[in-house]
Amino acid sequence: MNFSEVFKLSGQLCRFSPDGKYLASCVQYRLVVRDVDTLQILQLYTCLDQIQHVEWSADSRFILCAMYKRGLVQVWSLEQPEWHCKIDEGSAGLVASCWSPDGRHVLNTTEFHLRITVWSLCTKSVSYIKYPKACQQGISFSRDGRYLALAERRDCKDYVSIFVCSDWQLLRHFDADTQDLAGIEWAPNGCVLAAWDTCLEYKILLYSLDGRLLSAYCAYEWSLGIKSVAWSPSSQFLAVGSYDGKVRVLNHVTWKVITEFGHPATISDPKIVVYKEAEKSLQRALGRPACLPPRATESKYEIASVPVSLQTVKPATDRANPRVGVGTLAFSSDNYFLATRNDNVPNAVWIWDIQKLRLFVVLEQLSPVRAFQWDPQQPRLAICTGGSKVYMWSPAGCVSVQVPGEGDFQVLSLCWHLNGDSLALLSKDHFCLCFLETETGVHTAFRQPDHCM
Repeated sequence: MNFSEVFKLSGQLCRFSPDGKYLASCVQYRLVVRDVDTLQILQLYTCLDQIQHVEWSADSRFILCAMYKRGLVQVWSLEQPEWHCKIDEGSAGLVASCWSPDGRHVLNTTEFHLRITVWSLCTKSVSYIKYPKACQQGISFSRDGRYLALAERRDCKDYVSIFVCSDWQLLRHFDADTQDLAGIEWAPNGCVLAAWDTCLEYKILLYSLDGRLLSAYCAYEWSLGIKSVAWSPSSQFLAVGSYDGKVRVLNHVTWKVITEFGHPATISDPKIVVYKEAEKSLQRALGRPACLPPRATESKYEIASVPVSLQTVKPATDRANPRVGVGTLAFSSDNYFLATRNDNVPNAVWIWDIQKLRLFVVLEQLSPVRAFQWDPQQPRLAICTGGSKVYMWSPAGCVSVQVPGEGDFQVLSLCWHLNGDSLALLSKDHFCLCFLETETGVHTAFRQPDHCM
């Protein structure tokens, strides 16, 4: 692996462009656009206040910067740097902003979710969508960019509206049979819309494009319900993570559960490989790698002998949002694997074989897992724990790599380049790129440190 130098960053706002050519990062009120290959600054834009959200248009020609405190959105053009757009929501305020799939409309959600304002960059026209619901995931665009599904709340009832993105005309409007709709998400093929209820009521609903209820699923009653939902890239499976510590996988033919994945605190099956991170301090010695910061420690994975007891955390049952249940789950790009994290076993990442419907690998870290993300091109998982290392797993094995540089670079989040050849590592105030060597050779923007694995 090669690493770039460290750059300043604010609010972990660092995004690769959809075409993979550019990297946008924010430093207070400045937007910096770099070339991905050389990391040279191409454009530097100055906004009116500190940037709180940044997003590329789908064609990578425009960048949206939202300043929620000021109720402002500024849009910048990469092709015409002198052109810019300012959208001021005024007294209505601003709590969310995003692009439409065509990259020519901006959708702003006002304070208290009173309405969504659709601004056209081409005609300067304005459209309004009423009654958006304030929920975990209330807006979902279909993958092909043709439709917008919106969760609504009116007269103390939940509804779903489907709009045509080309002209923002209402296509379908129907009741959602939920107590308190928590989120909606299109299947990647755009044929089915999943809607799930509040955590107080276990219910997930599957709707067709014309609003017909295809199926409703409830695993149990009178207990905390759904915590996370993820579609497989092929749209064949819907994984539902629950507060009972299980993942239920529904199939796309009958919408019935084909398997349940539990997360026991003890692994006793000898067929399951358990990797445990082991760490020891490095002394200042002649053989110490020069790339490591002064307080760095060496880390590697060891294969543990079963049975293995994983470190668990007892949740505070008297507080809201207890640390229990499956809070994060993601399918690999080839549909072969599903990665999960059970929040009351915070140091472990579970990797399931979807073809054989069984547990494949468990990785237990020394610290709680902050984030993980699959490589967009192959079954390779990147993991961070808030420390100065990045971890990689693939079916061939796993590795721990120290991020080089001065001081202690704490990796809080990460994101892949669409080609899968580089990875942005984000800390509280800085970021760097980790470049994975390919057959084409060493990247020009990166230096190659001595590795510590």
